[in-house]
Amino acid sequence: MKKTISISVALMLCMILALSAGCTQQQAAPPATPSPTPEITAVVTTAAVTPQAAEASVTPGPTQSLPDMWSIEVQVQSNGESIDPQIITTFRGGKGQNLIPRLEIRVTRSDGVVETASMSQPFKVGQTVTLAGTRKNTDRAEVWAITPNGEKVKIYDQYIPFRTFN
Repeated sequence: MKKTISISVALMLCMILALSAGCTQQQAAPPATPSPTPEITAVVTTAAVTPQAAEASVTPGPTQSLPDMWSIEVQVQSNGESIDPQIITTFRGGKGQNLIPRLEIRVTRSDGVVETASMSQPFKVGQTVTLAGTRKNTDRAEVWAITPNGEKVKIYDQYIPFRTFN
């Protein structure tokens, strides 16, 4: 009896989530006029952390794919430590390793704090950026690749679970 009730409740919850999913997206702002980008004269690697107030949605959205010639891979995971939870973004390489000038990382924690960081050229496989996380499973990580044309492409957007057990 309890199993039937829990299955019914789960199905009703799924139907409610499916019906409300299309109503939660914000309208896109009109495209801004592109400004000329300055030329890069020096190679600098930065990993500055900037805490901000939460202003964006906490629900992961769609991601885009880079063209094959610019493709790169990133891995995002939690360290799973209760005392000092961290979200670690690791560069894993790809064809665009020498072409993509910068990656921007944003973590929206479950407590509402937003932290950002970036990785710049030269990229190395295994290069990491670490941002603070929480002990909840609703921390959201987003990664954007800045293309050689100056476009910002979201390549990763997911919840990062605090711990996973295999």
